[in-house]
Amino acid sequence: MNFVWALSASIVVSLISFIGIVSLLLKDNLLERLLFILISFSAGALIGGAFLHLIPEAVEKSGQNGVYLFVIGGFILFFILEKYLYWRHCHKGECKIHMFTYLNLIGDGAHNFIDGLIIGSSFTVNIHFGIAASFAIIMHEIPQEIGDFGVLIYGGLNRNKALFYNFLSALTAVLGTVVGYALANVSVVFLKLLMPAAAGGFIYIACCDLIPELHKQQDIKKATLSMAVFILGVAFMYCAAAMRH
Repeated sequence: MNFVWALSASIVVSLISFIGIVSLLLKDNLLERLLFILISFSAGALIGGAFLHLIPEAVEKSGQNGVYLFVIGGFILFFILEKYLYWRHCHKGECKIHMFTYLNLIGDGAHNFIDGLIIGSSFTVNIHFGIAASFAIIMHEIPQEIGDFGVLIYGGLNRNKALFYNFLSALTAVLGTVVGYALANVSVVFLKLLMPAAAGGFIYIACCDLIPELHKQQDIKKATLSMAVFILGVAFMYCAAAMRH
């Protein structure tokens, strides 16, 4: 039953890739406000997921032996992928590092595979945590996929090809879910390694990709709103943790 939930969640995450076309129907101001809220909530949910779910669960399963080193290892892994291989998350259709279209697809596919690993391993804990972790991933996938769609259009693909190739790269989340779930069930050691490493990835995405976007907002009212939504994201994961216990 947990595997069915995990597979369904990864399929939903993959289907998020089609949301890019919505960006063509929205006015710039409305799109910017929507992305701003999603980014704020996602940052809080990812931080909450790391510190309230993944790290405590890893410590519970294996004690503190090596857990925090693997958290740092996950953080470093995401840093390497982003910094040296130009595998970036693009927000609002803008990338500070311009890349070839197909390199973007490869990088997005790798990122979605890692998301799938997180989804698969999360559902081995229990369904409540799996749903919470999947929701956090979905919330951060929405702005990313809108940005990725913009990159593909900018890179020369027409709308239909951009949607199709973006969906193909998103399907790697399904593969990652199968691998993550299977290996987590077969090997407790794998689960102990993956959880803190995934936590490091969550922290990296929130702190290095999402929160810097929030700092760009200079308006005090919008900045206050972003903080409130960020805290809401953390609170969401806290409630999910409470349900687990």
